Amino acid sequence: MAAAHRGPDFAAAGRPSGLRGSWQSRAPGVPRGCPFSLSDLEARPLSTNEREKRVRVNRMIRISPVRVITGDGEQLGVLPIEEALAAALERGLDLVEVAPTARPPVVKIMDYGKFKFEEAKAARAAKKKQHIIQLKEVKYRPGIDDHDFDFKTRHAREFLGDGNKVKVTMMFRGRQIAHLDLGRAVLDRVAASLADVGKIEMDAKLEGRNMTMVLAPR
Repeated sequence: MAAAHRGPDFAAAGRPSGLRGSWQSRAPGVPRGCPFSLSDLEARPLSTNEREKRVRVNRMIRISPVRVITGDGEQLGVLPIEEALAAALERGLDLVEVAPTARPPVVKIMDYGKFKFEEAKAARAAKKKQHIIQLKEVKYRPGIDDHDFDFKTRHAREFLGDGNKVKVTMMFRGRQIAHLDLGRAVLDRVAASLADVGKIEMDAKLEGRNMTMVLAPR
């Protein structure tokens, strides 16, 4: 009976003929013996998302000529890429591709590190604007002592600092309801203590046995 055919003995014969590249050029995660080299992987076309996210800077820009503008908006015209790079180098700045699909592509001379910092800062500011305002509640009683008042008011300050509104509730028990002025005085004290971070959005009003007031962040 004929022996079963075995594939090439890679260990003995070395790299099989017909495979391009060397073992050293095999990309991480590519199985040994895979019939393409690292250069094949590098040459693969980028997806649409990858192209949109990729920003070419300095020597990464290969197309020539390019239309060059400065950080001040000055038009330097259409230049060979080497001249554009030299212009950026003279200014101690970077050459950044800002409109890769234009013909010729538009590049801008700028401080790329500063540009990325400002971009991240703008993204954080936009995210902050998307903050969903919540209505937090802090409860007081007419005869509250100074320690509890400070503790609760500190929480209200934190809520306002986070961009949330605060519903300040004065709870009356039993015959305390006959002394609304005492509860109102506490609410006024809360509003005064938080005047630097909050403003009265809804003035104090009685709701059943509770008196409520709403503060909004400044």
